[in-house]
Amino acid sequence: MFATSCLAGLIALAATSPAENPLSSETLTLDPAKSSAAFSVKVLWMFAVDGRFGNVRGTVGIDRFRGQAMVDAHINAAEVTMHRESALAWVKSAEFFDVDRHPEIHFHSDAFPLTRLHLGGQVPGQLTMRGITRDVTFEVLPSACEKPAVECAIEAVGTVRRSEFGMTTRRTTLADKVELSFSVRITGAPRSPAGS
Repeated sequence: MFATSCLAGLIALAATSPAENPLSSETLTLDPAKSSAAFSVKVLWMFAVDGRFGNVRGTVGIDRFRGQAMVDAHINAAEVTMHRESALAWVKSAEFFDVDRHPEIHFHSDAFPLTRLHLGGQVPGQLTMRGITRDVTFEVLPSACEKPAVECAIEAVGTVRRSEFGMTTRRTTLADKVELSFSVRITGAPRSPAGS
């Protein structure tokens, strides 16, 4: 259920033209210690079962010539933690994430405008979970700081249907809709333009 949209704080880079900076593309790394993903699904449409994944790894590709970014994020499904420990074995089982056979969740975004990291907006892409890939769209929230992903985390939210990823059990007690959220930072700061 998931994945990821996501990210890098590069508005300053987006404003830099290729003529000002000969390095028109760059790959930045997500900070696994400061990046996370979470999910929530309703039981009996009233009570939420919540979980969290730490150690979100991946990269953000920056294309300043086109003013675009692209995210590639990986989540270790076996590292899930639960607010209710009694549910931990269940969400790791074949009924849910099936971590023994599918230990990784992967999100790869389409190219999207760099300004979206600052102003917010939709980030479409492909989410792979339990070996099934589906088109998804996450909503990046407007940034609360001048340098998103550096001075503050980039936050994104979205929903998926668990049935689309092969999770078809407990339909009478467990909601199909799963709420996802992401909080991401990059390691270090983007390079300054040449001559600045």
